[in-house]
Amino acid sequence: MHTSTSTIAVAALAFLLYSSQLSDILLAMSRKIVTCVSLCLGFGVGAQRNSSSILEVNPLQQPYPYYFPPQNRENSTALFSMPTCQGIALEEATIDQLSGYMSDGLLTSAQLLRCYLKRVHQVDDYIKSIIELNPDAEDIAIALDAERAAGHIRGPLHGIPFIVKDNFATKDKMETTCGSWMLLGSIVPRDAHVVAKLRQAGALLLGKATLSEWADMRSNNYSEGYSPRGGQARSAYNLALNPGGSSSGSAVAVAANVVPFALGTETDGSVINSAERNALVGIKPTVGLTSRAGVVPESEHQDSVGTFGRTVHDAACAFDAIHGMDARDNYTLAQKGKVSSNGYMQFLTNRFALENATFGIPWESFWIYTDEEQQSQLLSIVSAVKGAGATVINNTEIPNRKLTVSPDGWNWDFGTTRGYPNESEYTVVKVDFYNNIKSYLSELENTNIRSLEDIVAYNYANDGTEGGHPWPQGVPAFYSGQDGFLASLETKGVMDEAYYQALTFTQKATREDGIDAALKNNGRPVDVLLAPSDVGQSYQLSAQAGYPVITIPGGVHSRSGMPFGLALMGTAWSEATLLKWASAIEDLQLSTEGLPKRTLPKWYNYKERNIPVPFLDP
Repeated sequence: MHTSTSTIAVAALAFLLYSSQLSDILLAMSRKIVTCVSLCLGFGVGAQRNSSSILEVNPLQQPYPYYFPPQNRENSTALFSMPTCQGIALEEATIDQLSGYMSDGLLTSAQLLRCYLKRVHQVDDYIKSIIELNPDAEDIAIALDAERAAGHIRGPLHGIPFIVKDNFATKDKMETTCGSWMLLGSIVPRDAHVVAKLRQAGALLLGKATLSEWADMRSNNYSEGYSPRGGQARSAYNLALNPGGSSSGSAVAVAANVVPFALGTETDGSVINSAERNALVGIKPTVGLTSRAGVVPESEHQDSVGTFGRTVHDAACAFDAIHGMDARDNYTLAQKGKVSSNGYMQFLTNRFALENATFGIPWESFWIYTDEEQQSQLLSIVSAVKGAGATVINNTEIPNRKLTVSPDGWNWDFGTTRGYPNESEYTVVKVDFYNNIKSYLSELENTNIRSLEDIVAYNYANDGTEGGHPWPQGVPAFYSGQDGFLASLETKGVMDEAYYQALTFTQKATREDGIDAALKNNGRPVDVLLAPSDVGQSYQLSAQAGYPVITIPGGVHSRSGMPFGLALMGTAWSEATLLKWASAIEDLQLSTEGLPKRTLPKWYNYKERNIPVPFLDP
């Protein structure tokens, strides 16, 4: 067969396998054919040239290669040094760099996948970022390589590995359990819409990420990042402390260079908090800009699908692939006419654009709640931004902050704390969850779990693993048992007067009377608000409003090694503006000596196995 003809034939078969999921027999046949042709045509040359010497090892004379962390490198970035891949350094490699290596023939997607899987085996016993690996990943990688060889490149994510939180449905051989044993073996009707879009874009699903079980809905006193099925996710920056949740595994994996990017979900902080505590860029978009169809729900009014990357570009590249309308999520129809039809990558810029920026500092609303070291590092970034020509206006406050911003930290029942449950976010979420989870479960097959009542009963029946009762009767990770579920169960999903009053109050108080009012700033408008993203009240306000937030790395605490971030807060559908200024500030950070920026983890307390992890750092 002529070379070009065979390449096209293999690519066509691979395309059918990837998009239509033919039988395992055909998949196995294709894999053998593609492998054979790969060697003949040369896309296996790199693998032959850089082949491992493992088979040449004489175990009587020398050991096999191993990755155990040397104790003399404790508390340093070198503790888990990342091996090269075909002679190429993958650590901190960007999506563009990885794509370039594949375009230049230096790497194939299959080789890249294998190297990231080696990274999983190297570090994941420590950080528990992956709950399950995709058994079809290598077959998909080979198919994607065949497409590339035939000249069919789906886009910048073609062949790039990624993971999704274990609350995203995937119609494949992987489970979708939200971290609970009770959904093991359940069958989802289809891929989550955003997962399907990433597959279409050529991204390679490596596996599922660990998470806080049920995305933190089940308990109000719990160990962030823990689930019975996945165990305790741990940040590589300090394994003994809160890794950020509930999208813990997604963020931890990207931060530890297990994958280049990941998806997470946020109801109130679960993207932004996870990102900032792992020195990542996190994008939490406007509710309705990314479809929630096929994602285990919490609250239809606040749930949003977001992305994690080590750079603004990488997080934005993933976000660009998943946003858009979806008939299965009618909230997404609201974006029509309000967003760019040409995507968001066009809005990324550099530090020189800052001379046209105007930023607001809501000092009394958020900044006063930062510790001294964090405040100092974040203000050095703000000072540099001002030095680059930006206008920075202080005291651009949330006008009604006494009603919406808890002085005691993140509190999604702050209305009830003030004596007004009809002004509480939690009043809304409790009712939404009862109804939304029932709708999600109704589409599953091969399971008897159909309602919140079933969920609660299962946890009680399996107290030793699922912690249905409070500690010490249950498990220490769920100190308060399943009090979140019980609070939701008590509502029976009834949308009563208190529910609608709370919904109206929280949205109006955080939108036109809150963030929008601060942006207008009494006639001196600002482009975005800059806030410390480690102050949970900042992302909580945006969560209730359904507004977007982007966090970028802002520094690291010297004592704990835990990172924190700088948040950019905007109004509805303002992702283009947020991305513009986030990319400009990031460029300034990277080009300015001594300015705080993303740094690699030092793996503090890498042998610790404490459960629960504390909410607050020492």
